[in-house]
Amino acid sequence: MKQIISFTFIILCYFSCSNSDKKLAQNISQETGIKCSNSGCFGTYEGPEFINGSDVAHQFSNKISHAVGNKLKELYNNGDYRKVNFSEIEMSTDGMGSGKVIYKLSIPFVSVIEKCDAYTSFDHVGGWNHTPALSKRKRELDKVLMENHELNISELKTTPEGLQEYWIQWKNKETQSICK
Repeated sequence: MKQIISFTFIILCYFSCSNSDKKLAQNISQETGIKCSNSGCFGTYEGPEFINGSDVAHQFSNKISHAVGNKLKELYNNGDYRKVNFSEIEMSTDGMGSGKVIYKLSIPFVSVIEKCDAYTSFDHVGGWNHTPALSKRKRELDKVLMENHELNISELKTTPEGLQEYWIQWKNKETQSICK
């Protein structure tokens, strides 16, 4: 009987701990404030670098990339043609390597006159203390390109603490279908 109670207690603790990790991850995603305007998107992630081996801090790049793509599409559909200004992207990763990080990102836009000079999709490939797998990411994104179009890729951006990112933009097949 004692063994059954002990086993039950261990199982309950296990599931309880797993749920608290999930709740922590949900709270982290809710606390990553991303704001977008006609001039760009910016935001800050503050929290642990890793949860259960997953680089949650670096996942902030995914969240802001999604927001940037949505904003560029929205602007394009409203006749305001823009693209990301790669040279003005700002990244900082204070505390990286300590277990708790403040990751700040600013992704500015620049206006373009012609609708087919705009970009309406945005992504990244990066590394949290390792070199980004750019060749692999380019192969993955090849299928989203319109025929005879190419990815527009930034130079490698790095923070003093070791975050490395390539930022990538392209013409969305659906949004910019007239730009063949």
